[in-house]
Amino acid sequence: MNYLIDNGTLKIEPLENINTIEGKSHLCILSLEELPSISDELGISPKIVAECLTGINSKFESHDGFDFITLNIPDAINQGNKPQRVCIYFTNKFLIFASNNGTFMSKLIIDIAGETINKLSPGKIIRLFFDKLTCDDRHELEKIEQDISNLEEALILSKKNNLVNYLIAFRKRLLSLKRYYEELLDISEAIEENENHLIDKKELRYFKIQTNRVNRLFNGVVNLRDYGSQVREAYQEQLDISLNYVMKIFTVITSIFLPLTLIVGWYGMNLIMPEFKWVYTYPFVIGLCLIVTSLSLYYFKKNKWF
Repeated sequence: MNYLIDNGTLKIEPLENINTIEGKSHLCILSLEELPSISDELGISPKIVAECLTGINSKFESHDGFDFITLNIPDAINQGNKPQRVCIYFTNKFLIFASNNGTFMSKLIIDIAGETINKLSPGKIIRLFFDKLTCDDRHELEKIEQDISNLEEALILSKKNNLVNYLIAFRKRLLSLKRYYEELLDISEAIEENENHLIDKKELRYFKIQTNRVNRLFNGVVNLRDYGSQVREAYQEQLDISLNYVMKIFTVITSIFLPLTLIVGWYGMNLIMPEFKWVYTYPFVIGLCLIVTSLSLYYFKKNKWF
């Protein structure tokens, strides 16, 4: 879909007319599959097209006469409606969005067209795109924080015995988000540099606001990683406490049976002992074992071993 930016408004224009109207900017919304077939008409080099189709990193590149942005949005923040990959090609003549999710981009254009925006320009469209892209991310981070809090509560109440898989999943999710916001922060800062002067200076102040927002999101992810690490350490401590308790029980049992084993070994020797001829020898040994066991339990209980 091609739009002509005329007097601050968007007008649908056939893509064939993109090179025929002078002094006007165009906004092109394409799918990644459409990009190779019309790249020559738009003057996009094969290298840039290949980067759009196969690139795996989010980055900003400023070339002679155009800026190029690639975004890879992780599933952890995708929300089911954001594009997973977006490429932005920006010159003084046209602004191109190539994405694998046309629904999100179409909704963005509808929102832009429905708003009252004075002097709509390609720079404003880019700014609105990044604003829509990150405006709900704070809520997603709050949901992750609540999930970690619920996990911590389950740990305290012992509702879940094995939390390793949950902790690993949260760790991978937060690592993905940390990398994403780190790259997005680099992109926002690079846009502020405005090396090709494709964005009006008045718009750059809004990009500074966007940079601050991304920076806060990045710091929020770092804090969540620290929170998750604390929960993981608490879980490990809980396992150590449980293991120590089990070892204490086994130690108590061993300590009780140690003197009993000595008594059994003593009277089990192949020797003639005087008490063997005593009629109460067997009851005496039983009573001795009971006394030793009782004294051991009393001693352990007094010293709070269990």
